[in-house]
Amino acid sequence: MTDRRYPARAVIRDVGPRDGLQPEEPVPVTDRIRLVEALRAAGVTHIEAVAFVSPKAVPAMAGAGEVLAGIGRRPGERITALVPNVRGAELALASAVDELTVTVSVSETYNRNNVRMTTAESEAEIARIVALAAAAAEAGGAGPVPVDAVISCAFGSPYEGDIAPAEVVALAGRLRSAGVTAVTYADTTGMATPRRIDDLLDAVEAAGGRPADVGLHLHDTRGLAVANAHAALLRGVARFDTAVGGLGGSPFARGAGGNLATEQLVALCDDLGVETGIDLDALIGVAHLIGELVGRDVPSMVAHHGPPRRLPPAR
Repeated sequence: MTDRRYPARAVIRDVGPRDGLQPEEPVPVTDRIRLVEALRAAGVTHIEAVAFVSPKAVPAMAGAGEVLAGIGRRPGERITALVPNVRGAELALASAVDELTVTVSVSETYNRNNVRMTTAESEAEIARIVALAAAAAEAGGAGPVPVDAVISCAFGSPYEGDIAPAEVVALAGRLRSAGVTAVTYADTTGMATPRRIDDLLDAVEAAGGRPADVGLHLHDTRGLAVANAHAALLRGVARFDTAVGGLGGSPFARGAGGNLATEQLVALCDDLGVETGIDLDALIGVAHLIGELVGRDVPSMVAHHGPPRRLPPAR
């Protein structure tokens, strides 16, 4: 094989306790804490643990503060909370999270369905959240709390159809100008393909950015999530959102599939020689645990069949 362009290490943020459980029937706080602890034991150090959203709108995310209080903090890890607005950010910052994620969609229709705001209104709200995070950190004598902007429908919308990559990257540029620390492009309804991954990363580079500086949040609606991750790794992307067991999916877009399974990406990285710091066998055990918590089999094929193993040499 010729020159390999894979990054030496991939940073994986497991969103299973949030995105994975969000569309499910509510799981007790004690079991959500148990899930986070199991991910930690498998070597996952970046976890989106909760969302500070209306419990009426998303009952599965009620008790976010209790979950954060129950898991505490450990050196070398990052615990993240999703917040849709300033009020959610205030609650998350009061619970001393390490990072905030905010969402905005390049699809106007999806954005209205998801957060009841136009895209422009969401941009303004994100700017206020960034300012709040900076002020709260300054008041506490610490550095600013990072804010990662997740751009939904970055590879196409179930409502508007194809969206020009340049338009997606332009939104990312405005968010960076507003002060967000990072940008993650989300394939919310599984419309990405390896070609669309390349097209978006081409637009990132055309705007003066680098694939290594962006993250991807991939869904597996059409079975292409791992192929898309491989295409991204070849371009130098090294930051991914995944969900243990492959659970998840937007409740605001009919037919949206679950996330790329964390264990599937780790298995791919292990095979390619890309370091993740995650114990794959232990992670597969966590995938079975989350299946028990939601009362059904998880969709992850790696959880059911195990990773590809090299056969011993023939005698």
